[in-house]
Amino acid sequence: MTDPRLLWVPGVDEQRARLIRLAGQVRSAGLDALVIAPGADLRHVLGRSQGSHERFTGLVVPADDEPFLVVPRLERPGWAGSDAERLVDVPTWADGENPYRLVAGRLAPGARVGVDDYMPSMHAHGLGDALGAATVPGGPVIRALRMTKTADELDALRGVGEAIDRVHARVAEWLRPGRTEAEIGADIAAAIVEEGHRRADFVIVGSGPNGASPHHEQSNRVVQPGEPVVIDIGGPAPSGYFSDSTRTYVCGEPADPEFERVWRIVQDAQRAGIDAARAGLPCSGVDAAARAVITDAGYGEYFITRTGHGIGMEVHEHPFMVRGDDTPLAPGMTFSVEPGVYLPGRFGVRIEDIVAIGADGAPERCNHSPQDWRLQA
Repeated sequence: MTDPRLLWVPGVDEQRARLIRLAGQVRSAGLDALVIAPGADLRHVLGRSQGSHERFTGLVVPADDEPFLVVPRLERPGWAGSDAERLVDVPTWADGENPYRLVAGRLAPGARVGVDDYMPSMHAHGLGDALGAATVPGGPVIRALRMTKTADELDALRGVGEAIDRVHARVAEWLRPGRTEAEIGADIAAAIVEEGHRRADFVIVGSGPNGASPHHEQSNRVVQPGEPVVIDIGGPAPSGYFSDSTRTYVCGEPADPEFERVWRIVQDAQRAGIDAARAGLPCSGVDAAARAVITDAGYGEYFITRTGHGIGMEVHEHPFMVRGDDTPLAPGMTFSVEPGVYLPGRFGVRIEDIVAIGADGAPERCNHSPQDWRLQA
């Protein structure tokens, strides 16, 4: 039976509430309107997104008027029957017409308009020309809403987190010396779908020296006995919410005598990062706490990534656990904690779990698969 958390999607009432909250954010930001392009922001507020290639599609959320969704006429049938029709007006434009003038004509002259992070520059400039004033960055306006998840969203993330845990629990079925990274990755990708995901969004299988490249994907390299293998996997549930979890495994006993020490340091760093993740404290503090452990152990120059990223309807979204992001953590925020050590030409170690800030302000893990580098039979 499919876990209902994997299928959950917000209803029309929740979408309407999001639009109302977003209009309030637009006012607070001193904007007259925010224009949202196809992508995760549009899915967040309307429950779906539909690209239109080079043609302009945009949800316009005025500060003090009703929102409307501008779409190309040839794309209009794709929105038929969707909740979007119950939430907003859907004016259309035909090839040869100027869609930006359609937007400008519904706003006051000289309106100050923000565009979200997904807006292609050609559309941002087209809107600016039609408005007679350049558009401004509007990503932070909707970002403030998306960073803090509701109880239902947290449940959706817990559900997909448990689904990816089940995949990690099966890694011993596929990870064996003599097999290539690509062969192992193909089996893992199939299991990600079997365990309830809509698709496998990424499957990193980094064996031996390939594990020292944090975003190595897969190759035809054959896994050797005793070498570490970094496996970083995830994808969206049918709900649209993402999983992301990393473990580092070894087939047999470690061949490199330094591996176990490095692995313990990374695990200690992750614990320190999670312990620093408390409401009211800055995101940068999570990175600083994890990084201090690795630096004090003498491996600081080999920790070449940030400590984590927000997660939700995108696998990477705000906020970020990195120096310079001083966003205060708050209940409902969800993010990865994934310190690592990457020794060029030798191996890499990364341990990653998704963490949520609970109602009490304390961190809660959304992943619970064993972290041990020994493969679970």
